[in-house]
Amino acid sequence: MTTTTKKTTARRATGDCFEGAALSFLQSRGLRLVRANFLCRHGEIDLVMRDGPTLVFVEVRYRRSSAFGGALGSVTAAKRRKLISAAHLWLGWHPNDAQRPCRFDVLAFEGDTVEWIRAAFDADGAR
Repeated sequence: MTTTTKKTTARRATGDCFEGAALSFLQSRGLRLVRANFLCRHGEIDLVMRDGPTLVFVEVRYRRSSAFGGALGSVTAAKRRKLISAAHLWLGWHPNDAQRPCRFDVLAFEGDTVEWIRAAFDADGAR
């Protein structure tokens, strides 16, 4: 196994750990899982959940510290565009969900803290 593969595997394991923590956090607050790790040509949506009638596309971010903008700052305009494009594909493939209100949430883990930003940005990518 190459160093790059080991690094990628470790990074994926860390991501899986925090996505699991995010899922538990959100479920404890009443959200229901629809799909984890929705992959498409535009990227990945970490969690697709329901909050009552609302469909929620969740991006999970982790950073050890707030250096370089921290977890929340790592959701760049380019990342928001990819998430929005992936959400449009989801809605196209799931017509019943296309009739629901939708929002984009970010669950940011930074060190030992977690911050849940509901409606972190809209479908135009604006915060």
